[in-house]
Amino acid sequence: MENTDKSLIEAHCKGDPTAFGEIVRRYGDGVLGYLVRMTGNREQAEDLFQETFKRVHEKSHTLRGNEFKSWLFKIATNAALDGLRKKIRVNSREKKLNFADCDDAKNAEVVAVDNSRNPSAEAEKAEHIEQVRRAVESLPDRQRATLVLAYYQQLSYRQVASVLGCSIGTVKTQMYRALRALAQNLPEIEL
Repeated sequence: MENTDKSLIEAHCKGDPTAFGEIVRRYGDGVLGYLVRMTGNREQAEDLFQETFKRVHEKSHTLRGNEFKSWLFKIATNAALDGLRKKIRVNSREKKLNFADCDDAKNAEVVAVDNSRNPSAEAEKAEHIEQVRRAVESLPDRQRATLVLAYYQQLSYRQVASVLGCSIGTVKTQMYRALRALAQNLPEIEL
């Protein structure tokens, strides 16, 4: 019988050295993908990934109920928002933006294209994916978090509301605004 997330956390709290590794194995890719989408920077996302699972380890005794995934993504969201606030404070102290780092982060996420099929179509698809990525990154933090949690992580609106600490109505409003902004900022593209 496969361990439930709650039983793994309980085993971790009791000192089982393999339980936490299993939690990271189950959810690591999803959390990292979420953090990359939230920050737009793989290196920063990897740092926040470490912070997220550090907090999960430290707060594992506080999990109540069976909503582990919501609890985990709430921790990841808080870590991401804390990281974004810290980055804004550092940038405002320096009174300048370091655009070179932004360019490096964007260049680090190059899409592999199979040129043997249709190079023109593949290049167009890669450009469309990049346009969507940039449009999602340009959304305000709460709208981006709502969109990424609901669409990419496939959490229900109820779970997103739990993660973000708001009502389902607020989630729906944030999602509507995010989708409206994307529709305005993106050309008509087919992915």
